[in-house]
Amino acid sequence: MSELPPDPPRLRAILAHLDQQITDHETVGIYLRLQREAVQAALAQAEAPPQRRPGRPAKGAAPLRAMGIAQVQPRPQFVVQQKRTPRGPEPAIIHLGDCSMIEGTPHTISEHDARVSLTDPNLEACQFCRPDTELGMDVG
Repeated sequence: MSELPPDPPRLRAILAHLDQQITDHETVGIYLRLQREAVQAALAQAEAPPQRRPGRPAKGAAPLRAMGIAQVQPRPQFVVQQKRTPRGPEPAIIHLGDCSMIEGTPHTISEHDARVSLTDPNLEACQFCRPDTELGMDVG
């Protein structure tokens, strides 16, 4: 660095300018790091395989059995949703875990519990995702 002036007012002015430059560039650095993280998250999502309902083949997909490959089906996840109203609780609703009609805070239950729950008259199967059909029960 070149020689600094000897008087305090100019040294203070230089110091204030340098502090301002550090602050300005720190803000830019934080912004750029946040943008970088957003791009990384979008890239990870774009590279991830598409999500689909377990146990059902994707449209246009060749059956693996026809290709001589044994297919292991993941078990679907089930959830129970309890609705509370001013008149008291409504019947609980059983959903598939990936149902878009779930409201509130659902609670995960096992396949066995879902099957038993669907025999209870105070519980209903979701008419949208049809967990009873997935379980081979067709209650409604």
